[in-house]
Amino acid sequence: MSIDKRTRLYRETRDIPVDEVFDLLLPEALKRNAQLACRGLNYKALSPISIHCGARAITLAAHGDALGLIDAASSEGLHVELSEEGLSNLVQDRQTTMGLAMTSKVEVTHGKFDEWIGWEPVFRALLDGRPVHEAGAIALRDRDGNPLDLTRSFSLDDDREEISQFLNEAGFLHIENIFSAREMEEVARDLDAAIAEATPDDGASWWAGTSTEEQLAVRVLWFDEKSAALRELLYDDRLQWLASLTGDGHTGTKMGAEGLVKPLDIQTGLSDLPWHKDCGQGMHSYYCSSLTVGISVTGADVESGALGVVPGSHRANLQPAGLDPSLDLVPIKLETRTGDLTVHCSDTLHRAHRPTKQPRKVVYSGFRLAALPGDVIPKLPKDEERATRARLTNVRDRIAATGGDAKA
Repeated sequence: MSIDKRTRLYRETRDIPVDEVFDLLLPEALKRNAQLACRGLNYKALSPISIHCGARAITLAAHGDALGLIDAASSEGLHVELSEEGLSNLVQDRQTTMGLAMTSKVEVTHGKFDEWIGWEPVFRALLDGRPVHEAGAIALRDRDGNPLDLTRSFSLDDDREEISQFLNEAGFLHIENIFSAREMEEVARDLDAAIAEATPDDGASWWAGTSTEEQLAVRVLWFDEKSAALRELLYDDRLQWLASLTGDGHTGTKMGAEGLVKPLDIQTGLSDLPWHKDCGQGMHSYYCSSLTVGISVTGADVESGALGVVPGSHRANLQPAGLDPSLDLVPIKLETRTGDLTVHCSDTLHRAHRPTKQPRKVVYSGFRLAALPGDVIPKLPKDEERATRARLTNVRDRIAATGGDAKA
């Protein structure tokens, strides 16, 4: 059951000038997908958008049942300012509307920030031919055609084809009793030590604030480098079998990991992440679906911030952040015990619920797809890659600076 959704190659990406985007790329996309994109625009009831880039501006708006392009800014609707780099990234799916906001590469000068985020699936319909999700478009079924039991959990002894079917349909898994309490205690001790050693300027941790403005380390990046106990588990057969589950060529040869604590009373920063897709910043068509694996170092229930997922959302072209008011897919929470695993596709909508009674600990790792034939996955210099990841701890402030709701 393939979950490989890739349609683009890394080697084909380039810096596209604004004139080429406005005069060639978008008109060609409209020839293919003007009606598809317009249907999504109307379904989501979005305003026309005027995109300003340097000295030029265009407007995308509905004309009857088709999306049209006007070579000028409109006096109404949504207005955004993009750099040439930002525009190039947007049309190639290197960055989404949210990804551009997170990196301060867009400014919403007129209209609502939420509409800018809402335009993302319309851009994907226009540029990639992916229909904007509409209510009723996705049904979740088991192998016999019956409604899928979304409360189902699995064990290592269960039929692998059945597990793969569930993942393909729902976009997530809950697998019980993988690691022992003793193994999790060893990882927990290492995580406690790493949190205690973290400093706000170390470039290897994320921080969040409480209602009393106390700043706490909540995520240790590259935690696998700090925990020998965790490194052993990452390459254990009890976890590695997931790489071959779908037959898509996921690889687990270089397993990194991040260690998270979920304290109580967090009010600021990136601890309890809102609804998002892991490809929500961009690159869906280049790497989805990778598989994100959560190791429950401590259990997670409704009082300790269980992981929330939207079943079937990996099959839907949705806005990359927040819950679209028109979304008919119903969120659920994955309650786990110590030593359980959660797995979700990189384009499954999910969130970290805020703990209310007791904190919890979790480690996240995952499996990525190997490069497509003839393609090469680019690798940033290690220092640059790490600096980019570390900077996300302040992303809420950058989103707010664009005029957006940092808590959306």
